[in-house]
This record gives sequence, C-alpha cells and structure tokens, in this order.
Amino acid sequence: MVNLIIVKIGGNAISKLNSEFFEQLRQWRQAGKKVLLIHGGGPQISKLSAQLAIPTHKKNGIRITDARTLALTKMVLLGNTQPALLMRLAHEGLAAIGLNASDQQLLTGTYVDQDTYGAVGSITGVNELALSKILNGQIGVLAPLALTPTGDWLNVNADTAAADIARVLKASQLYLLTDVPGVLKDGKVISAMIPQDIPHLIEEKVITDGMQPKLSAAAKAVHAGVHAVCITDQLTHPGTTLKTEAND
Repeated sequence: MVNLIIVKIGGNAISKLNSEFFEQLRQWRQAGKKVLLIHGGGPQISKLSAQLAIPTHKKNGIRITDARTLALTKMVLLGNTQPALLMRLAHEGLAAIGLNASDQQLLTGTYVDQDTYGAVGSITGVNELALSKILNGQIGVLAPLALTPTGDWLNVNADTAAADIARVLKASQLYLLTDVPGVLKDGKVISAMIPQDIPHLIEEKVITDGMQPKLSAAAKAVHAGVHAVCITDQLTHPGTTLKTEAND
C-alpha cells in the first residue's frame, strides 16, 4: 500500500508516549501518509492473568494461549489497551478509529503450531481494500488478533502481526516501538543490521527473550519488500534499523 507507515506499540510503551510521538503522527498525516498503529498488551495480560490465577507460560518468547488466556487477551486488548490509546490520540486532536479482525474481516490467520502454542496464529490475509478506505481519513488502531476462515480467534504476537501486515500490504516503513532504545550490545545501540546478523547475535546472547520474535518478524518484513524496519523506543530516535543488503 503506497505511503503506508505501520507502527507497533508495546503494552508498556502506551503509557509512555510523549508529545514527539503524536507530533510525528500529525506530520505524517499532513503529508498524506496512511498510518496504522498495532498495539500490544503483554504486561497488562500477564498482570490480569496473575490476578485471576491463570498461569502464564511462554516458549521462544511466545505466550502459550489456551482458551482462558485467549478470552483474557481479547478482553485486555479490546477493552483496555486499545481504548487507552484511542483516548490519547483523541486528546491530541488526532482522528483515529479502533479496529479488530472482525471488522469487515480485516485480518485472517492460521495457527502457528496448535499443539505447542495453542491459539497462537500468524496473519495470512488482510482486507486491503477496506483498510485502505479506513486509513484515508484517520489513523487506524488495530489489535493483534486474527480470525481463521472458520471463525476461530487467534492471538498473534504484536511484533509478528505488525510485520505480517507490513509484508502483505507492502508498507513503506515499519516501526517496532519497545521499552528499549534498540538492539543493545555492551550497553550501546546497534544502529544498523542486516538479517544475516541475527543468528550470530542470538548465539552471542546479544539478542534474547522478547527481542527474538521482534527481529525474526522484522527480517521477514524486509525480505518481503518493506524498505526498512526500525526498532526503537521513540519515533524520533533512529534506534536499530534493519534493512536487506540490497537496500543499503
């Protein structure tokens, strides 16, 4: 999709968004860019799970999602984090709309590995026509949930969802906002990377835990034609930029 910028915002990052973030969104909209925000909610899901005595299990940085965890995830994403982000945007005078997979079948998906992860999925299809029309006049705020063709809900890692959607829609830019300024090595941000760097950095334990699915998703996005993926804690800070060699 021409002029599409996708920004993934982690659950922790929503409460820390500053005026620079909203000003950047405003500038993009004024320049005619389409903006889609994909919001997470991992910390909030973990907190509510603990309060309800629902065990949290993760494997390879992915939340194992049984029926109770799926119901809780939907409740947090659609009833807590999405409204919180929409309120911030409204307060800043930015027109925005909350979206989920059931709106005009925006997102379809498939199970990643049902035996291992339960109701965890990846995005296989996006209703591009409907989404393009929605984004013409406002910022989209989309939850990382998908529906199978038979109507089963899937929990999708927000980084993976953002990268999958960027890949399917051929977005021009993808930002993965997190609570760290980028990929850190010896306390310093690695400013630029190519996908081939990732296995070595995992082996060296530079890339661990939650950063692994981020970079795996980012690598797939750049291979599929997204010009650049930026991992940062602020839109106005360069952070770590992942590109293919051909784009350098």
